[in-house]
Amino acid sequence: MSQTDESAATPDADGESSAPTAHGGVHALEVARAHGVQAMFTLSGAHVFPMYDAAVTAADPMPIIDVRHEPTAVFAAEAVGKLTRTPGLAVLTAGPGVTNGVSPVAQAHFAGSPLVVVGGRAPAGRWGMGTLQELDHPPIFETVSTWAATAHTLADIAPTVHEAFNRAGSSHRGPTFVDVPMDEFFNAGPLGAATGPDRAPLQPNADDLNRVARLLQDAHHPVLVLGTDVWADGAEDAASRFAAETGIPVIANGMGRGLLPGGHPQLVTKARSAAFSGADLVVVAGTPLDFRLGYGVFGGKDGATPARVVHLADSPGQLSTHADLAGSAAGDLTLVLDGILAALQSAPGSRPDWSSWLGQLQDLVSAAAARDVDLLASTSDPIHPARIYGELLPRLADDAVVIGDGGDFVSFAGKFVEPQRPGGWLDPGPYGCLGAGMGAAMAARITRPSSQVVVLFGDGAAGMSLMDVDTLVRHDLPVVMIVGNNSAWGLEKSPMQMLYGYDVAADLAPHTRYDQVVTALGGGGEMVTDPAQIGPALDRAFASGVPYLVNVMTDVSAEYPRTTHGV
Repeated sequence: MSQTDESAATPDADGESSAPTAHGGVHALEVARAHGVQAMFTLSGAHVFPMYDAAVTAADPMPIIDVRHEPTAVFAAEAVGKLTRTPGLAVLTAGPGVTNGVSPVAQAHFAGSPLVVVGGRAPAGRWGMGTLQELDHPPIFETVSTWAATAHTLADIAPTVHEAFNRAGSSHRGPTFVDVPMDEFFNAGPLGAATGPDRAPLQPNADDLNRVARLLQDAHHPVLVLGTDVWADGAEDAASRFAAETGIPVIANGMGRGLLPGGHPQLVTKARSAAFSGADLVVVAGTPLDFRLGYGVFGGKDGATPARVVHLADSPGQLSTHADLAGSAAGDLTLVLDGILAALQSAPGSRPDWSSWLGQLQDLVSAAAARDVDLLASTSDPIHPARIYGELLPRLADDAVVIGDGGDFVSFAGKFVEPQRPGGWLDPGPYGCLGAGMGAAMAARITRPSSQVVVLFGDGAAGMSLMDVDTLVRHDLPVVMIVGNNSAWGLEKSPMQMLYGYDVAADLAPHTRYDQVVTALGGGGEMVTDPAQIGPALDRAFASGVPYLVNVMTDVSAEYPRTTHGV
C-alpha cells in the first residue's frame, strides 16, 4: 500500500477526522525531513522498502541516490553532514547491508560528522528463529557511534529517529544508528506531527574564557589552529572576527581550511613547522590534539621551553586529557571565540602586538611559496605529483569543493590546496578511511550544484570505489576525478623500505587505465603521461558535463616529505 493510501485521515467514533495513518517508513522519513534531510543514500534492500515508498510517494518526493556498494551510501551521507552541517541520511538493508556501513560510520565518529544511518532488521515476530540476515546491529555500532538503538515497534520509530537526529547534530556531533524490524516498518498507525531539532547552544564557562584571554595577553609568539569543528559548529564568522581583531597567526586543519581564505596575510599554514617550533602559546580550536598536531606538544627541541597549549572544544568530552594544558574552554565555539575576544579586549593594559611575529612567519610563507614554484611547474618524466596541482590550482573557482581520497598523492593536496571559502575541502579526517571520495563527490554535487567538484584519488583509493561512477552517471552527477597513478601503495611502500630494506604488497599493476573504467561506465576520461598535457586534460574534464577522470601517470619515487606516519 502506498503512502498516499495509508496516510489518509480516518473518522473517529464521533465522525471527526483523526490523525492520518501511515506505515513505518513514513514515520521515519517525516522526522528526517523535519531535521533538514533532502536526499537519501542507499543500496536497495527489501528490509527498508517502506523508506523508499515514503520517499517516492510523498507530495514532495525525496531523491533516492542508490549506489553500487553500501559504504559509498554512508560516505555520501557523512559528506552531506560535513558540507551542510545537518545530519545526512543513509538507509541500509539488514545484515550485510548494515555491516558494510561500519567503516564509514567509524570515519564519521572520528571526524565528528553529523550522520544518521537507518538500518533494516529481521522481523520482530520471527526474532530468534533464524530468519534471513537476523543480526542484532546496535552492539556492533556502540563503540563507533554517538548512539545506537532499535525502534522495536511502530510507535517507537518516530521518537527513536528523532533522538538519533538530535544526537547526531548536537555537540559533539557524530554518527547515530537506528534499526527497525521489517514487520514494524511495514505496519501502519497514526502519524504524529514531526518536530525538528531541539538543541540549545552549550554555554562556556566565563572563568575558562578569562584564563585563556590572560594567556593570550601574556604571549609574544602565539598561534591559533582552526579545525573542523569550528566549521561544523557554525563558528566561521567568530573565527574570522577573532583573527581580524587580534592579528594572531593562523594555521588551518581539516575543514578549518578556508575559514581564512587562501592567501590571507594571517594564514601561515605553509610555515607550520616554524610556527609551532617558535610559538610560546598554541591555541587549538575545534580539533583533537592527535597525531596531526604532535599530540599537543609544540616546540621544546634542543632544550627549548615547549609552548603552552590551550584547547578549545565544542563540548567538554572533546577536551584533551593527555596533553599538558595551560587552559581550556568548552562550549558553542562562536560563544567561546567571541567570549575570549571580549575578555582580551577588556583586559587592563595595552593590547598585545604580534605584528613582528606574524611578519616573521609571513616571510617564511613567502619563501615556501617561492620554493614551490619550480615544483608546481616540474617537467620531470615520469610526472611529479606536484605538477598536477600546478595545473589544477589556477583552474579552481573560489567556490570549488576539493575532495581528497588517497595517501601520498593527497598529501600534496594538503600542502598546495588552500580553499578560498569555508566548506571547500573534504578529506577522511583522522581515521584515514580510503574509498570515501566517491560518496563525498555525490554529496558535494548534490549540495553544491553550481560549484566545481574535484576528487583527488590515489590509485589505490580509486580501486575501492570506481564502480560507483555508475551511480554518478545514472543520477547525472558530473564531477572531475584526478588519479595520481604511481602504480603503488605509496604511503606504505617507502616506510616499509625504510624499516626492512625492501617492500612487499605495495605495488599495483603499472599504468592501469582507470580512465577506461569510467568511460565503460558511461563517463569520460583520458590518460596523461606528458606534464604539458595535464592542463588541457583538466580543461576537457571541467567542460565535459559528465563524470570525467584524468588518469595521470606519476613518479613513484616522488614521495611526499612527511614528518609523521600517524603513530
